[in-house]
This record gives sequence, structure tokens and C-alpha cells, in this order.
Amino acid sequence: MINAQNLTKSFGSRTAVDDLSFTVDKGDVIGFLGPNGAGKTTTIRMLTGYMPPTRGSATIAGYDIRKQSRQARQAIGYMPESVPLYDDMRVSEYLKFRGRIKGLSGRRLKERVSDVIEQCGLVEMRRRIIKALSKGYRQRVGLADALVHEPELLILDEPTNGLDPNQIRSIRGLIKDLAKERTVMISTHILSEVEMTCNKVIIIDRGRIKAADRPENLVRSLRSTGSVILDTKAPAQEALASLAELQHVKKVREITGKEGWNKYEIVVDAGTDARERIADLCQQKAWSFRSLHRKDSNLEDVFVELTRRD
Repeated sequence: MINAQNLTKSFGSRTAVDDLSFTVDKGDVIGFLGPNGAGKTTTIRMLTGYMPPTRGSATIAGYDIRKQSRQARQAIGYMPESVPLYDDMRVSEYLKFRGRIKGLSGRRLKERVSDVIEQCGLVEMRRRIIKALSKGYRQRVGLADALVHEPELLILDEPTNGLDPNQIRSIRGLIKDLAKERTVMISTHILSEVEMTCNKVIIIDRGRIKAADRPENLVRSLRSTGSVILDTKAPAQEALASLAELQHVKKVREITGKEGWNKYEIVVDAGTDARERIADLCQQKAWSFRSLHRKDSNLEDVFVELTRRD
């Protein structure tokens, strides 16, 4: 569905996207991740035809984004981070207008507008003026707009940005339903959303790909899966020094401290389990402790590990 080869975008002397190559198969739900300024939005703008690449190439559904731009764009439904809507139009009126721009007319236009209004949960809002809608419903209108011409590929840039938890849950469920019928690429900072929704993740930083794999494979390979959390009542400096001296311990950091209890994250060598040695140390030092457990890593840990600056 997407085949990017050596995709590069420079602005003067600054390179925002640096030699990106990746593929997205038909039916995939891709999480496209990276810190602010990593090049995510620039990459999306190149793929969607809003911005030409400085170097490299890409195809969408087999169409070259430069040489066959119109056909490539017809295969894409794009919802930008800030959805541009005409506030003085009614929902159904706006979607008809957008459908006509995308080449729909007559009975087909009417059918598609009706379909996306129902699909995106806008039936009760169809006659509402857009400026009167909540942020959550405005996002739904943006999704309906992206879907009205039945694209093969749906690209969503921060689709839950600015929404409250209930709205996020609602949009997440909608995206899951949409992903059953088409390829979806989601750029977001909410990593828990990616873990629950996507079957593949691409992480970029400073314009380059840092990792591309299934979320569970990335989590499994992360070295911080060797982290142990200890919650103990011990003198902080003594605890930090003594824990750091244990075999296979790579690093110790204090997470929180309150009312004499301190919580530590202890990073150990991959494939080792230091909990028994830590428990023995607490007994030898007569430190009370109320929890000692292996840390369950998630996609957020992978993201931090791959993009941190230290």
C-alpha cells in the first residue's frame, strides 16, 4: 500500500526527513511514532502530496506520488492534526461539499454522505452547524470527510489530540472499526492507543527510522525488560550505593520518596533476574520493603529507550 524509498526532505541546510525507506502492506494498521520535531508530519505531508520530497520516491497503492499524484491522492483519506472545517456549514452540507470536491456526484454522493454519517456516529448531528459541535464531534466530521470517497488508505495525524478520555475511547473504537476494511496509518503521541490498535510500529527520530516491527516484538527486545522495582524503607544514599554493587545491576535510580519509603528502578543485565539478591540485601541491611517486582515494559518504554538524548 505504501512503499517509500530513500524519502528525504530538506529545508535549506536543515534535513527534516533523512533517507526514510519503509513499506506498509495492505490491511496493516501502522503506528507512526516519534518525538516532536522527528519528521512525522513532514513525512505524512510528502506521502499525501502536500509537499514534494527533496529526494527519494514513494508509491501509494502502486501510484507514484510525483508522477501520478492525482491517482495517489485519490487512494488516500487524510485527516490532519488540526481538522480544517467550515464552521458555518451544517455537517451533512459540509460532507456533500467535500464529496463533490473529491469527484462524487448524484446518487453516489448522497449514498456516501449517508454512509459516513452513520459510520462515524454523526446521525444526530447531521443538521448541526459545525461551529456548535464539541471537539470530539469535530474529529468525527474530519474522519467522515477522510472516508467519504472510500479511500484504500486512511492517514490520521494525531486523531485524538485535545480530546478528553471518553472522547479518546470513542474515537479509538471508531478507528478499530475502520481498520477492518482498509489500511490505516496513525501518527500519535498516545502510545497506549498504538498498543491497542496497531499491528506494526514505525519509530522515527531526527528524521531517521529507529525501529519498525510489531509492538510486542519491540517490547520483547527492549533491554529495560530487565528492570526491577523496589519499594523500601532504607536510607536513600545507602540504598543507591548498595543496590548498585549487586551482581548484574547496571543502573539504579530513585523514582519516588515519601514518608521514609523510597521506590527504586533497578536496571539489570538482559536475561537476569536480580530479585532474590535484592531481597537478600534488604534482609542483611534490615530494610523493610513492601514490594519487589519485575517491571512490565510497554511501548512507552521502547519509545523512550530509542529516542532519549542521554
